[in-house]
Amino acid sequence: MDEPMKNRSYYDAMAAGYERERHHGYHVFLDESEVRCVEDLVKGANVLEVGCGSGLILSRLASMAGRVVGADISGEMLALASARVPSVVQADATHLPFRDESFDVAVSFKVLAHIREIREAVGEIARVVKPGGYVALEFYNRHSLRTAIKRIKSPSAVAGDVDDTDVYTRYDGLAEMIDYLPPVLKHVRTHGIRIAVPAAFFMKVPLVGRALAARERFLSRTPMRRFGGFLVVIARKN
Repeated sequence: MDEPMKNRSYYDAMAAGYERERHHGYHVFLDESEVRCVEDLVKGANVLEVGCGSGLILSRLASMAGRVVGADISGEMLALASARVPSVVQADATHLPFRDESFDVAVSFKVLAHIREIREAVGEIARVVKPGGYVALEFYNRHSLRTAIKRIKSPSAVAGDVDDTDVYTRYDGLAEMIDYLPPVLKHVRTHGIRIAVPAAFFMKVPLVGRALAARERFLSRTPMRRFGGFLVVIARKN
């Protein structure tokens, strides 16, 4: 089975129980952190989310943007997303079904680390953005506490006999992330997410979760942001 088909099968399997834990604690913290990275870019804009999943972030962006479109490889995920935002299409990130310069902003969260053909995917995202527009690309940071924990923990179940080792995953340093940008994109800033959260379950404890979230917001404005488990690279198209 080729990589896109493997990824599609993985996310189709994940879809049934995907939102079971997505409406509180750690996952809400992640979604809010990701949206905060781009809220200044998407206000009133024509926005594409590549890898929109079940539409949780896409629906948040829709409340700020002029128009949003979501693309995802998984039909099962898109069935959930379409209930939130009607403008969704099934597509591989390396072959987006949009004309050149169709969007003001393109964002991608929780997805690019699972695409082996990363330069092709970033190039496609850049292609569909207008000159002067922005892309926001989230990667898994090799130099982080989250990555250190991932290396030693047991696999996490996704659905049935599928676990998180059944999908390709890449961890990058910031220099590599910036190097993936094609010449038409200029890096303008980087945001760090999950800088101080040692494990997801801490966010389920109300007082601890709120304290960690506040600490994260502070650290995201300091040089410590480069140690976030997730790094969001913002670039502007020439």
